[in-house]
Amino acid sequence: MLNRANTVRVALTLALFAIVLALSLSADFYSSSMVDAFMAMALSGAVVILLVVQPSWINLAAVAVGSLILAGLDYRLLGFPPKLMAAFSFAGLSALAVLGARAVWTPKLQPHQNYDRTLFLYAFLPAVLFVASEYMASMLLDYTEALHPKTFDLYLYSFDCSLGVQFSFLVGRVFSQHLWFRFAALVFYIALPLPLALVYAAHLRLRSKAAFPIMLAFLATGPLGVLFYNMVPATGPVHVFGQNFPWHPLVTSQARHLLLETIAVPGARNAIPSLHMAWVLLVWWNSKGLARWIRAIAMAFVVFTVLATLGTGEHYFVDLVVAFPFAVMVQALCLYPLTLKHGPRRLAFLFGTFASLLWMALVSFATPVFWISPIIPWALVVATISISASLMHRLQKAEWTQEKRKQTFPEWRLERPAGGSEGEWSGNATGKICQSDR
Repeated sequence: MLNRANTVRVALTLALFAIVLALSLSADFYSSSMVDAFMAMALSGAVVILLVVQPSWINLAAVAVGSLILAGLDYRLLGFPPKLMAAFSFAGLSALAVLGARAVWTPKLQPHQNYDRTLFLYAFLPAVLFVASEYMASMLLDYTEALHPKTFDLYLYSFDCSLGVQFSFLVGRVFSQHLWFRFAALVFYIALPLPLALVYAAHLRLRSKAAFPIMLAFLATGPLGVLFYNMVPATGPVHVFGQNFPWHPLVTSQARHLLLETIAVPGARNAIPSLHMAWVLLVWWNSKGLARWIRAIAMAFVVFTVLATLGTGEHYFVDLVVAFPFAVMVQALCLYPLTLKHGPRRLAFLFGTFASLLWMALVSFATPVFWISPIIPWALVVATISISASLMHRLQKAEWTQEKRKQTFPEWRLERPAGGSEGEWSGNATGKICQSDR
């Protein structure tokens, strides 16, 4: 006989498996999501989280068997056309099922136990939310394009030209001459969800639920970025120049006297700030303290994402610059273990917010100022990147210091003596720190 708790667990497990099966067998979901490269990578993030949080041959075998079952049902039973990206989606759906089952059946932490229910809940739920966020992204971008038929591309392009180097066209030429290099950069660009999952899972295994602010920052980056897309809607040089990209940019004299106006350009309004850049910056900054191989992967994604965003013509250089304060803002906003009154968090949030907004205003209204001298735009670029990195370092240091204190004194508190003032804290009216009652 099953007791009530086990009955609930069985029901939750069956419901989870039914949802996974229904998604896999849906022709609409298969054609719109499972074969999409970005969605497939988002789903595959669940595999990374599962195998990092609990590396086990059993988990790997369960994912493999689940993938084969789902693929067999789709291809042999329903006759869906086989696609490479669908294989990653099958693995991701299977990993979500395993993570969910682990969260349901793993008991709370007991002595001599390495894993508990909380750990798997903090692994499973963010993985689901990240997939849902990716699923909603295209719809939000469609709304943004419908709301803003004209874009500020010429303003962003003018700023890039004022630097004296048109990085998008420069990297685009390299990509055109070395297609293997372009392919490698695009692989990193598309596989972005994997390092997000890797860094979060590594922190989750080391710090348990204290790692959640990292995933919260990853999740918040998308919706907050869409808000900024509506402030200065833009697409990218490839959408403006078409076949002239990357071989025929405007010369400096033409760019200097370019008539700045909003123009009707087809394409997603997702240029500034570059969310891909913001995400890989968060991956790199939050990889501190992790294994060297994870740090190496994070840095590789930073380098190739910079190249891919520019070389494909989907972003201007200024988009990447604005990603720095934007990422600082998001990290500070989501770092709830520190109060907003805490100096490093408050400073990082205020700088990130106002610097991001200032950049949006400058590229919209002050572009002629940048043409006075290349020193002006370059000084702003260097200052923005260096201050952002410095404030992020201070923010993380403050977080680690507080977390270390909690680990050192996890069950200790200050007691105020009866009748004492708010500033008189002690355990026995002598000013000592006392252990809390159990």
